[in-house]
Amino acid sequence: MIWPSHGSNPQYLYEAMDKQMPEERIDFSANINPLGPPSELKDRWGSLFPYITDYPDPHGVLLKSKLAAAEGIKETQILVGNGGAELITLIGRMIAGKHALIIQPAFSEYEEACRVNNCTVSYYQLEPEDWNLNMEALSESLKAADAIFFCNPNNPTGVYYPKDLVEKLIEKCQIHSCLLIMDEAFYDFALDYQSIVIGKDSNVVVLRSMTKMFSIPGLRLGYMMAGERLIERAAALKPHWSVNALALKAGEWCLDSKKHVRLTKNLIRQERERLVSFYRNLNFAVSPSAVNFYLLRDPRMDEQLILFQFLLEKGIIPRHTMNFPGLEGRWLRFAIKGPKDNDVLMEAMKEWRKVR
Repeated sequence: MIWPSHGSNPQYLYEAMDKQMPEERIDFSANINPLGPPSELKDRWGSLFPYITDYPDPHGVLLKSKLAAAEGIKETQILVGNGGAELITLIGRMIAGKHALIIQPAFSEYEEACRVNNCTVSYYQLEPEDWNLNMEALSESLKAADAIFFCNPNNPTGVYYPKDLVEKLIEKCQIHSCLLIMDEAFYDFALDYQSIVIGKDSNVVVLRSMTKMFSIPGLRLGYMMAGERLIERAAALKPHWSVNALALKAGEWCLDSKKHVRLTKNLIRQERERLVSFYRNLNFAVSPSAVNFYLLRDPRMDEQLILFQFLLEKGIIPRHTMNFPGLEGRWLRFAIKGPKDNDVLMEAMKEWRKVR
């Protein structure tokens, strides 16, 4: 069967598995803020209508200005994109024909963007259950690579790698003249996350998504931070007006939503601790996540397909891991949702333990 390559859009998953999709269901496959969009956006949504009658700013100047002030870098070090997916596509074109190393398991679009641009692709595999990054072993793999994709916090494990380790990775990449592409799509869910400083001549590209924390995946919005020369190269490949006017304005408002971010982090921390305690009491294995999703497996089984099917029939939709190298169905990924939805999931897991 052909597995859907992403979470969300559960109708494709049920079709692929030849199952009837229940009318009542909870989608745990997409890692979106359970609190929804911030009030700053909800309350002003009606005022966005006039923006559809004119072309958007192709450079996103106002949004870049706010981002630059927040990050302490120049506006010329930022490129706004149609979600992280567009920016990953641009990077694939930038490194066309070169050797890309991907720290796996990781978001599947890194490899897709590389393959379509005729890159040679190799993996550095993180090992369950601790998912540690062995810098010496990784350094050996870097010798042949022109670019490396590193997701931090990692998707799908949720593991966050601290700043001192990231700085060591940057040093290794500099030694081997390797471009580091660091995807921080979920950085704002992690408590006390420390970002690196993007220098003028840095060999680092940082990708950020605004769709996860602010729950606006339908608008598509993300940004890239890098040295000015790398931003110029990426901007030259970007289609004009790829980011619509509503997304640009929504992004500006979302950046003012400090309270929303704080409330979200607190909710995710509380629910994550509650879920992890519950799972451990029932002898499930859980990844040491620091963000709003986690990997889970029933250690009594190697493949998790039976558990996956059990949950789907109950209208509970995890993210399969068939297209994550190194996982291949031996884990399931779950978003952390609000207390009521998580309660439903825990009841289903109790029932699973009664039959398995």
